[in-house]
Amino acid sequence: MKNLSAHLPVSRRWLKATGGLFASGVLALAALHAANSPSKPSVSLQFDNKPVNRETLEPASFSKVAKQVSPSVVTVTVEAKARQQRVSRSDEFFGGNDEFFRRFFGLPGQGRIPMQREPAQRGLGSGVIVSSDGYIVTNNHVVEGADRVLVTLQGNRNVKATVIGRDPQTDIAVIKIEGKNYPAIKFADSNNVEVGDRVLAVGNPFGIGETVTTGIVSATGRRAGIGLAYENFIQTDAAINPGNSGGALVDIDGRLIGINTAILTRTGGFQGVGLAVPSVMVRHVVDSLVQNGKVIRSYIGAGVQDLTPDLADSFGLENNLGAVITDVQPNTPAAKAGLKSGDVVLRLDETPVANASGLSFAVSLLKPGTKIKLEILRGGKKQTLTATTAQRPDRYGVNNGGLRGSDDEGENFSSSDVGVLNGVAVTDIDPASRRQLNIPKRIQGALITEVDPDSASARAGLKAGDVILEINQQPVTSAEDAVRLSEEATEKKTLVRLWSNGGTIFAVVDETEEDTSSE
Repeated sequence: MKNLSAHLPVSRRWLKATGGLFASGVLALAALHAANSPSKPSVSLQFDNKPVNRETLEPASFSKVAKQVSPSVVTVTVEAKARQQRVSRSDEFFGGNDEFFRRFFGLPGQGRIPMQREPAQRGLGSGVIVSSDGYIVTNNHVVEGADRVLVTLQGNRNVKATVIGRDPQTDIAVIKIEGKNYPAIKFADSNNVEVGDRVLAVGNPFGIGETVTTGIVSATGRRAGIGLAYENFIQTDAAINPGNSGGALVDIDGRLIGINTAILTRTGGFQGVGLAVPSVMVRHVVDSLVQNGKVIRSYIGAGVQDLTPDLADSFGLENNLGAVITDVQPNTPAAKAGLKSGDVVLRLDETPVANASGLSFAVSLLKPGTKIKLEILRGGKKQTLTATTAQRPDRYGVNNGGLRGSDDEGENFSSSDVGVLNGVAVTDIDPASRRQLNIPKRIQGALITEVDPDSASARAGLKAGDVILEINQQPVTSAEDAVRLSEEATEKKTLVRLWSNGGTIFAVVDETEEDTSSE
C-alpha cells in the first residue's frame, strides 16, 4: 500500500468527493418537450400550455377552481391479501409502520417486522382522472403490492380499477376504470410554473374525504433525495398530508401542474414542504406506460455531474451553469459522438443546460433515435458534437460497498510537503478488491484504502473504496501514477476524477485554506 502523506505535517490537506450522479437527474427543459410528444398519443389528454396570468389580483375565493377540479380527483383504495412475509403496501395513510410511510411522510420507524403471516391490508390514496375514457394517474407507492384497487368517484360511487403500469423511478402509476365521459383534468405545462405562483392541492388526506388546500410554489426542479431515480419536484407550501399521495396540484386556472407525491417532515405531519411530480414528467410517463407497459427513456451513455463553483473555476467557467461529463460508456451514443470525460455540456440543441439533472432528464424525454446537438467546452474552447439517442437499458449498476483501509504491510511512499492528496493511502486494484467492490474491468486507477477521519478529505466525503482515475486530467492507471502526479502538482487546487459508488465524478482538492504548520 502506498501512502501519499507519510511525511505531512499534522494539519493535512485532502481531496473532496462531491457526490455526483450517474446520468439519472431530472430537470425539465421546456424547449425539448415538444420533441417528446408522440404524433399519436396513446391517451387523449387535454392540454393548455399557456402560462398562468400573473397580472390578475388574487380572488377572494377559490371556490370556482375547487368546483372545476374536484370531479377529476378521486380516492384510491387498495387491498393486499394476507402474505407470509412483509411486503411493500400502502397502509401508510393510516400511520402504520410500513417503510413507504416513513419514506414519503417521515414517520419514525417501528423496527423490522419479523417474518410472519400478515393480515390483509387496506390503504387510501388519491388519484386524478386524466382522460375521459377512464385513465387515472396516482403514485406508484399507493398501488404497489395491491391485489385489488377501487376508485371512489364524486358522489361516492365505487368502481373497480386495473393497474395499467407503474414507474418506481418517478413514483407514478396509471390505473384505469371502465366507462366513458369521465371529467378529465386539463394539463398545464409545468415548465411555465414559477416560484411564487399560487397553487391548490386537492386530495383525500387521512381518508376523511376530498380536501382542498392552497399555497404557493416554493421551488421548482427540487431534488429531495427520497430515493427516486428521477427527482424534479415542484415544491409547495400547500398542505399535503398522508392520503394526498396521487392527488392534484393545480394552478389558479384549475390546470394540473403536478401530482402530489411526498412531504419532508420531522414529525410525520405536514411542515410546509410538499413535493409534486411536474406535469411534463407525468405526461411522458402516462403515455409510455399505456403504450408500452413500461417507460421508454432515451440515453446517450454518459455520466454527468453538476458544476460546483470550484469545478467551474477549474474548467475556466465564469458561472456554474452546465453539466460536466464524468464518464463515457463504451459503444454508446456518447462514445460514438466523441464525448470525453471532462467535457462541459453548455447547450442541448438550442437550450442552455442549467445542471446535470436538466441534461439527463431532457435526454430521457426524447424518443430513442433522436439526433441532438451538444455544445461543449473542451480545453477552454467551445465546439459542437452530434449524438443520436438510444433506448436506455433497464439497469442501474450502483455499488454501495466500501473497502476499509487494511493493516497489511505494503510499500510505503513518503511524499514531499509540496505534493497534493497528502494523507490518502492508495494501492493497486487487485482481483479480490475488484470483486469485493464490484469495480468494472474497464476501471483502472489507484484504489483508496484509507482516509484520516479528522482530515478535510473525510469532511468533504472522500472515502476508502473510491478509485482515483485522473489527477489534473492526467490518467492514473496505478498507485504509482497517483503518487507521481501528486508530487508533480504544484497548485493548491487540484482537479481529480474518481470512480465512486458505482459512478464517476469530478472533485476539486482545495488546499489553500489548510494550515500546514506542524505542532
